[in-house]
Amino acid sequence: MKIILVDDETKFINMLARRLSLRGLDADVAYSGEQALEKAAQTRYDIAVLDMKMPGMSGFALKQKLLDQQPDIKFIFVTGHGTLDQNGVPDHFDDIFLAKPLNIDTLIDTIRQRLNPDQ
Repeated sequence: MKIILVDDETKFINMLARRLSLRGLDADVAYSGEQALEKAAQTRYDIAVLDMKMPGMSGFALKQKLLDQQPDIKFIFVTGHGTLDQNGVPDHFDDIFLAKPLNIDTLIDTIRQRLNPDQ
């Protein structure tokens, strides 16, 4: 399983990648939507963990662009901006939303559930 973590909060995302690595999960980091697209052009990812609000390109806009490159990729959105009120989330989004700070066990369980929904 290959994961890409995208968030403009560099300390947060680097720490998260290290913690996932300690649990045996392979995660790349990107600090912007543009950087994520560059990495996705070179590497196939199973799942993307995206910050909802980033400068430049939102997580929702990034999702659409990643799907153009990798139609089978799955998504988890994270936010540190208040509640998980999903106002403004398009109806056709069936993605999972998690609030920061993330519990590492919850994130890992969510990743596994997202990739293997029948288990």
